[in-house]
Amino acid sequence: MRPTHPAGTSPATPQPLHLRPRPGDLEKVLALGPDKWFEQQLNPASIPDTALDHRLADYTTLNLQPEQALQLFPDRFTIEQIAEGRRPYPNDPLLISMFEVQVAKFYKDQDLHKLNADGKPNLPPPTDAEAAAQKKTDQETASRIAGELFALPKNQRMSTLIKLPVPDRVAFTTYVAGDQKNLLLADFSPREREIFTGMAANIGTPKNIINELSEAKVLRAILSERQLQEVMADFWFNHFNIYIGKDSDTWYTTSYERDAIRKHALGKFRDLLLATSSSPAMMIYLDNWLSIGPDSLANGVNPANPKSNRGNKGLNENYGREVMELHTLGVNGGYTQADVTTLAAILTGWTVERPNQAGAFLYDYKKHEPGPKQWRGHTISSETTAQPGSPANTQAGLKEGIQALTILAADPRTAHFISYKLAQRFVADEPPTELVDRMAATYLSTDCDIKAILRTLVQSPEFNSKKYFRNKLKTPMEFVASAFRTTDTNPVNPGALVETLKAMGMPLYYALPPTGYYITADHWMNSSALVIRLNFSYSLIEGKLANQKFDAAHVLALGLLSQPPSSQTPELSAKEKSNRANFSEALLTSEPTANQPDQAPPGSAGQSSALRVLESTLIGANVSAQTNQLIGKQIDQLFTTNSTDTLNLLTALVMGSPEFQLR
Repeated sequence: MRPTHPAGTSPATPQPLHLRPRPGDLEKVLALGPDKWFEQQLNPASIPDTALDHRLADYTTLNLQPEQALQLFPDRFTIEQIAEGRRPYPNDPLLISMFEVQVAKFYKDQDLHKLNADGKPNLPPPTDAEAAAQKKTDQETASRIAGELFALPKNQRMSTLIKLPVPDRVAFTTYVAGDQKNLLLADFSPREREIFTGMAANIGTPKNIINELSEAKVLRAILSERQLQEVMADFWFNHFNIYIGKDSDTWYTTSYERDAIRKHALGKFRDLLLATSSSPAMMIYLDNWLSIGPDSLANGVNPANPKSNRGNKGLNENYGREVMELHTLGVNGGYTQADVTTLAAILTGWTVERPNQAGAFLYDYKKHEPGPKQWRGHTISSETTAQPGSPANTQAGLKEGIQALTILAADPRTAHFISYKLAQRFVADEPPTELVDRMAATYLSTDCDIKAILRTLVQSPEFNSKKYFRNKLKTPMEFVASAFRTTDTNPVNPGALVETLKAMGMPLYYALPPTGYYITADHWMNSSALVIRLNFSYSLIEGKLANQKFDAAHVLALGLLSQPPSSQTPELSAKEKSNRANFSEALLTSEPTANQPDQAPPGSAGQSSALRVLESTLIGANVSAQTNQLIGKQIDQLFTTNSTDTLNLLTALVMGSPEFQLR
């Protein structure tokens, strides 16, 4: 394999493939060697991820199939069907108990909103006093039940809980709190925790599925040791974007990301394309499940009955268009409107079984447009009898779709488009043509092997060139993740970070257009965005971000400890050495939350030393004189004699600087 450091270039750094290095990450890479580190990252299953696995264990929906997730967190429509007897209760006693609670909440909500003939509520809403009294009663009920459950062996608690009267179950799961709740949940099995969470949820709250998925994405970005896999999973989800808020994609998106995107993120592009195309999530998002062949059985055309009449159903071209324009060939890929229409016909029958009940992907031959199809110089046909659409051809359309998608994956224009987007993600918004061409050649010569394409990328002179070092602007997700990674801060409240990303214009899984979120600077770099990022930095460092703990002195200590030997650094004056030592000692021996002024507040030289360490730790590259002047001006305007406040302010300003916005 060609060395990672091509002749005439600066040494490669793994930083561009990180969401941002944490303290100690670069040392690990240098100890292992960049080439070996990268090969290890290309095989994520070989890398232990214990800390992340421990955190993700709390999110039960991540490992569920869509139908299981819908059962645990049903939407209001499902609950209403069960309440009205139009859908049976499940057979599982645990699920029955959970649905009984949800149905009871549904009836109560209906009663509160039911209007009489005069248009007024049948039941007036409770007064504040009545609501407070009911809450107190329910809290007492919850406390009593908790005591009864704790008196039982652990393996009998859930079986006892589900036999309680429904009002008691509602009160308990709503109001048990604090240590009682934590101890109880800790002793439950994972399945029992799922049922408890389902009972505690509000009516029809599949949003819990979205919350868990979004929080897990934040935790992966910050904590995962499998950094390349996380970056590539994010890249491919954005490339094959779906909108979690569309119809039943609420409960399909988790399995889509897990089984289609993440599973194939470092495999063959063809397999990734086929996995996304046969996912219910994609079928729902781009409406292919609604597409019906004009001459299909489902549209009333029966070859065995010459008198059969064609109905008014027809093709939906959304997916046929986007799979060429956005997923493979690119917007300038040389296809025509006729190609779009024909591909839509080829893909008819690719649908979803029971889409409103989280059913699986289904090929329905009755919806498939029969007959051979001429498409982009190919004859697409796999029917085996003289009667198009007959039961003997039940898999014909499935084979046709696989054939067409395989052709798209192997097209040189797809190779170029995918290579361009990868180079755009990792090197520059306008990537160098020579690099894209070499990556495309690798794509074609390795049967669209994503690992091989990435090797060509990271071994290239362009990737290792100073010209393209720190050339990409962080998206909001990358910015937030880097703020936690570089400062070695444990994300105790990932839900708050999900809300932060929403405020920054990047609500996770809610990118509506099929193009996903922008990966170029023109969308994310503006004055208002920088203000929001700076305000986030202040909130994080001052402990105002949902009680998130932050220790700026710890960050400074990490920076000092990671400084290279003095022989490798510019010689400091004796005065600057003294100021740096005194300032650092004062910070590291004081409480981070102290409010009292220090006996000897640091002077401007000490602040300058601390700033230099913070910039080296958090940014890892030179900072412009203009940035340092602005930071100095802010420090002067907000002067404080408290060294902790000064350090917090310095840290926030560095994280809000233009240089920290780059990766």
